[in-house]
Amino acid sequence: MEQLGWIDYLFLYCMVCIWIMLLINIVLTAGGYRYYLKTLQMRVDEPLDDYPTVSVLIPAHNEEKVIGQSVGALMELDYPKDKLEIIVINDNSSDGTGAILAELQRSRPDVNLRILTTGPETGGKGKSGALNNGYAVSTGEVLAVYDADNTPERSALRILIHTLWRNDRLGAVIGKFRTRNGGKNWLTRFINIETLGFQWMVQAGRWELFGLCTIPGTNFVVRRSIIEQMGGWDTKAIAEDTEISFRIYRLGYRIQYMPLSVTWEQEPETVPVWMKQRSRWVKGNIYVLLKNIPLLFSPESKRIRFDLIYFCSVYFLFLSSALLSDAIFVLGILGLIEYNIVGNTLLLWLMAFLVFVLEMALALSMEKGQSRPRNIALVAIMYFTYCQLWLVVALQGVYQFIRDAILRREARWYKTERF
Repeated sequence: MEQLGWIDYLFLYCMVCIWIMLLINIVLTAGGYRYYLKTLQMRVDEPLDDYPTVSVLIPAHNEEKVIGQSVGALMELDYPKDKLEIIVINDNSSDGTGAILAELQRSRPDVNLRILTTGPETGGKGKSGALNNGYAVSTGEVLAVYDADNTPERSALRILIHTLWRNDRLGAVIGKFRTRNGGKNWLTRFINIETLGFQWMVQAGRWELFGLCTIPGTNFVVRRSIIEQMGGWDTKAIAEDTEISFRIYRLGYRIQYMPLSVTWEQEPETVPVWMKQRSRWVKGNIYVLLKNIPLLFSPESKRIRFDLIYFCSVYFLFLSSALLSDAIFVLGILGLIEYNIVGNTLLLWLMAFLVFVLEMALALSMEKGQSRPRNIALVAIMYFTYCQLWLVVALQGVYQFIRDAILRREARWYKTERF
């Protein structure tokens, strides 16, 4: 038997990490499917005896292309109008966002639409800062957050409130987001599949098995008392949604995933815009992980221990192993390196591919009209294209985090281009 070299040990490390993540995701997908079956029996239309007042916060920075449609959809929410205020934070915009909002305000005097305009001194420092400004002037017992490109379905907010207000253990409830421009091109089709897979696999699966899920940044409600207790959003956090999720759990509350509440959002339509957005997400999530990693061994944080381990595995172990395994595979084919563990190499990669396709196919089966053959074929293609590009994005996000930490750059708006 030939002696194993360092390349062989690297290969073993890669295979172990990749298969651990695949097996974890299989378990999460099974949990997500079980939760999906429960949602088919859920009743969310039974009215409350008394509805809480709700402040909907919409941070908007140069959103003239989408803000009219988004606020128009929010005005049509089937929530009691006397219990609802909509606050748009026009955060240091230099385009026509303010004019569009002013016209909407004039045209619908029956809706409590408030416009909070900030300038260079008070705004322009990122989504967290904008949310803090909106929260400071809000009056609702519950805060709801929607991104400026979102068009929620009429029942979206009411379903979230029904879920939250009937369970005192819940600190927040998140809904589902769907891709509004999913048929635009290959990229948006891949994003559509990714978002559905993530929500049914990671969100629904974690909620069903561990009572955990992460706020996605839009289409969610949170109790005002919790935001007061936390002192608002962390202005240093780019991924403010993940960061606030950890703090809610540390206070002893839970966050529930309610997929019957749906909003539609616009996704990037070009690769450069997508890469900029996703690398920002990676960078923001690394900040949150490093901020909370000391809690991994803290007894009072046992509720979030799985999340810490899971996301650390995704951004550190899985990322490094995927990059290394790709490099070993390519260099081996080119004959530039040799390794002795060759017997089942191709079989292991083929099995990993098939497991990925199976996981995503199961996730798509939980969404009406999405498990058609064309989407399953797209899943097979995205494994070799979109997923590999994600590795580049993740690496870029890690680099940006290290660079900005060294240069001590403060958080600011990372604008996703609209279409």
